[in-house]
Amino acid sequence: MKKAILIVLAMATSFYFGFAFKTMVTNHFSGNTQMKRVTGIGGIFFKCKDPKKMREWYKTHLSINTNQYGAVFEWRQANDSSKKGFSQWSPFNEKTKYFEPSTKEFMINYRVEDLGALVAELKKEGVTITDTMETYDYGKFIHIMDIEGNKIELWEPNDIAYEKMGKQLGAETTK
Repeated sequence: MKKAILIVLAMATSFYFGFAFKTMVTNHFSGNTQMKRVTGIGGIFFKCKDPKKMREWYKTHLSINTNQYGAVFEWRQANDSSKKGFSQWSPFNEKTKYFEPSTKEFMINYRVEDLGALVAELKKEGVTITDTMETYDYGKFIHIMDIEGNKIELWEPNDIAYEKMGKQLGAETTK
């Protein structure tokens, strides 16, 4: 009798684990797991007549710690408050070509988790990719266009290297 119970128990257990394994594999390969795309704002970039004067104005009147590139806002990541995150604020000269092919006066940088996987999905979805991925110590970047011609910068950050670079430049963050 004990042998029969053990056999039934073993069959039920193997059925359960087989079903669980099949469910995990099916969800993984059928795309049922939702990939994280944008995780936050990485930066705000805008055109102006005199970026240096603009940085000085924001420093004087709004106490933003500016540097030669703009300002860096430091914050804590929601899913792990022991980790820092950063967002860049940068005024660009009104004649910059960095925003092209967009003719807009601004560009938003979004933080993403896995840029390579996201780009593959965006290509499948027919999103316009304007360049190739660039990799630096402080992260990976690529640019896309939205449906109204706004250029968007996607950034998979390496916040540890980004903070180290800021310290090497002597740049203070705004907290």
